[in-house]
Amino acid sequence: MSTIAITILVISSITGTLAFLLSLANKTIANYGEKKLTINESKDFVVDGGETLLSSLVDQKVFIPSACGGKGSCGYCKVTVIEGGGQILPTELGYVSPAEQKQGVRLSCQLKIKEDMKIQIPEELFSVKQFDYRVEFINEVTPTIKHLRLTLPIGEEIQFKAGQYVQILAPKYKGNDEEVYRAYSLASSPLDKKAIELYIGLVKNGIATTFVHDYLKPGAKLTVVGPYGDFFYQDTNREMVLVAIGTGMAPIMSILKFMRDSGIQRKATFYFGARTREDLFEMETLEQLEKELPNFKLITCLSRPTEQCQWTGEKGRVTDLLEKFLDDGANKEAYLCGSPVMIDSVIPILMSKGIPESQILYDKFE
Repeated sequence: MSTIAITILVISSITGTLAFLLSLANKTIANYGEKKLTINESKDFVVDGGETLLSSLVDQKVFIPSACGGKGSCGYCKVTVIEGGGQILPTELGYVSPAEQKQGVRLSCQLKIKEDMKIQIPEELFSVKQFDYRVEFINEVTPTIKHLRLTLPIGEEIQFKAGQYVQILAPKYKGNDEEVYRAYSLASSPLDKKAIELYIGLVKNGIATTFVHDYLKPGAKLTVVGPYGDFFYQDTNREMVLVAIGTGMAPIMSILKFMRDSGIQRKATFYFGARTREDLFEMETLEQLEKELPNFKLITCLSRPTEQCQWTGEKGRVTDLLEKFLDDGANKEAYLCGSPVMIDSVIPILMSKGIPESQILYDKFE
């Protein structure tokens, strides 16, 4: 017993010594002091050296998109470094292309501030804010999709464009020991500045979707950061082609509600695809929008209808709908939201119908 006790004591002493040395090194060797961070040649901040650029930006209330919690596994948090970034790190190479590297693009979650730094970010990121919403309701619209409505405290508002997205913070919960941000498209009208709506599909082993589906309750607080994204409604007179599958319907719903609330009378057709009848959610809302928007038409299809569906509508994928119903696209613009496979299969069809690639807007999600 005495030998075991001595061994445990020695190991504990070694561990404690190593922890002390690491702490001391962090405070001395890795202590770079205060550094100057300049953003877009117009905003200067004094930040602590040795911290990641991403965390330093968050401390200054500048919110860069990041879905992986700073682990360098999503590639969202790109910024352009003008001065002070040093050599690109091996952990960045998988997400920053050679062309981007030449332009100074870096992953802000991997880059530590060791000297004065100058960076460039899109100006619209300065309007991104962090909000503490309350969950008004969570409704199950399919067995795997939840519809959330979140409301802001009195006196607060959010400004966004129809089609953009936000990031929600999923906290630690039973079975998950890390906080993560995940991106979800807004499904509400931007004219409703007091609340937002989201459609969140359950992803197997997904940290955020499991939290929403199994742990989030009405009345709870939910941290939201946004808005983000360059996929949003364009104010033109072109006819609109809207294409989505699954929860990709969210930004399309936002666009349609914005058109309704703004009295926009543009011609628009929404091609919405699902697997089975129960996956065609929010049909009553879309059918009501057909009544409220005289130039809007909804066309749906099922790719895997069963006998229980009793489906008499169009069968196949949204690509089949486009081949069948879409005519000359010379004066049309398209809005697509769905998986990379869906979008990559739809774009060639739209172009073959005459819609210029520059007039095809899309939002891909995994």
